[in-house]
Amino acid sequence: MNFTTEWISYDSTKAFSALAIDYLHQHTSLQPFYQYTPDLQGIAGAIDARKAFSTDRTTLVAALKTQYKGITVSEKVRANIEKLTASNTFTVCTAHQPNLFTGYLYFIYKIVHAIKLADELNTAFPQNYFVPVYYMGSEDNDLEELNHIFLNHDKLVWETHQTGAVGRMHTKGMDALIHRISGELGVLEHGQQLVTLLKNCYCQSSTVQEATLKLVNSLFESYGLLVLIADDATLKKTMTGVFEDDLFRHTPATIVTQTAQQLAGTYHAQVNPRNINLFYMVDGTRERIIKTNDSFTINNTNTCFSSAAIIDELHAHPERFSPNVVLRGLYQETILPNVAFIGGGSEVAYWLELKEMFTHYKVPYPVLLQRNSFLIVEKKMGQLMDKLGISAEALFKDEALLLKDIVNARSSLQLTLEKEMRQMADFYKHIETVTHPVDTTLTQHVNAIEAKAVKALKNVEKKMLRAEKRKYTVQSAQLHQLKSALFPRNTLQERVENILPYYARYGKSFIDMLYKHAPTFDKKFGVLREV
Repeated sequence: MNFTTEWISYDSTKAFSALAIDYLHQHTSLQPFYQYTPDLQGIAGAIDARKAFSTDRTTLVAALKTQYKGITVSEKVRANIEKLTASNTFTVCTAHQPNLFTGYLYFIYKIVHAIKLADELNTAFPQNYFVPVYYMGSEDNDLEELNHIFLNHDKLVWETHQTGAVGRMHTKGMDALIHRISGELGVLEHGQQLVTLLKNCYCQSSTVQEATLKLVNSLFESYGLLVLIADDATLKKTMTGVFEDDLFRHTPATIVTQTAQQLAGTYHAQVNPRNINLFYMVDGTRERIIKTNDSFTINNTNTCFSSAAIIDELHAHPERFSPNVVLRGLYQETILPNVAFIGGGSEVAYWLELKEMFTHYKVPYPVLLQRNSFLIVEKKMGQLMDKLGISAEALFKDEALLLKDIVNARSSLQLTLEKEMRQMADFYKHIETVTHPVDTTLTQHVNAIEAKAVKALKNVEKKMLRAEKRKYTVQSAQLHQLKSALFPRNTLQERVENILPYYARYGKSFIDMLYKHAPTFDKKFGVLREV
């Protein structure tokens, strides 16, 4: 397996938000909303800030050891857990929910980016040590977002009636999906190995978060990646002060709302905080906590706490309090000795709203890096690109425009009337100079005739191109095949496809290939072509 990479600008893909593009370019409008630049100089500043902050490393390491108990791990994973006890060890973190079978390709890209960056920092700052971490957002309760993958254009859904945090759900029913996957991918070179891996992870685990930990560990253990399940009572205990502040004084909402309003002047605000940014999570439920006068009710339930009772509950059972997107990042950076966070464009967007909250609680704010993005072009589609004469950057054009380019490039006929329209413009300019001295009001009449003529010629031009396109039905079908394969559901491949078919074809060497080509700080969109 051999792939080459062609790098194109994120701007040219037209697939990312204005805020994401501006952050990649370090636009001055965003500078007030982050702490450090996304480069080695920024990392150096983040390291200094981390050294001045007291991270509870003992509790973190103990929690990791408990979570990995009973799971076979590589020596590098084991060593990285132990190294977190040292004050000169830091983490590079990415976060994501426990999507079914890892969900979308960008889940994999995020983790590879974190691993590659940690390795680069170990070279750049040899006096310190850096560990890549996948922070599992297992408390997410949006089952419809997490319960499916797309395989060969079909949507495979894990049907379950469970509610609450997806990570806590049991894995019953996933064997049927794995059987379906086996039927489609089992015949490929690494297909049976993949099916065995999925069965070992999902059919021999009691919860989704346990299964996800096993799967991600199996995929990345050779790189020393650590998987952290933050749904843990000992870890959440470190946040009780912040959680109390959120419940009673609504400080996070006040701070983040102000920042969101500042950003909203130019960009779409990604996060709109609530007065209380905590869920109550117990017995298959994860519901918002709502303050009413002097009591706290749990939305959609009959559960109610007095002020004193909810404090007692928080201190006795911190695991029952689940932070939403406003507090999740603060929780992550409190429990991890983290210097860099890698996320997608929407994640970077909401992190930009959080900096002042970090300042308020005196928690170091990490370097923000937008994750890598790739388009994988396997050999057959690469050959079709060459046959049609389509470049990597041109792939992102609309299909109709691409076909127009192909026809214009290959046809020996004149298919545009640009020259004639320029000549016509000169003609009407001459008519205007003749009529204006006679009656100035005739100019408007001449302009109207010209506009009508231009419109008529443009219609003729469209009909000429349409007629010529009919001679290129083969190329049109090939182009549609190419675009459908590389942009499933009319969006970026990484937002639809899953790693499973690539693993079935290439095995773990697919991940090694991604690692080889993954940049760390250089921000370009990578088109990976198999040769």
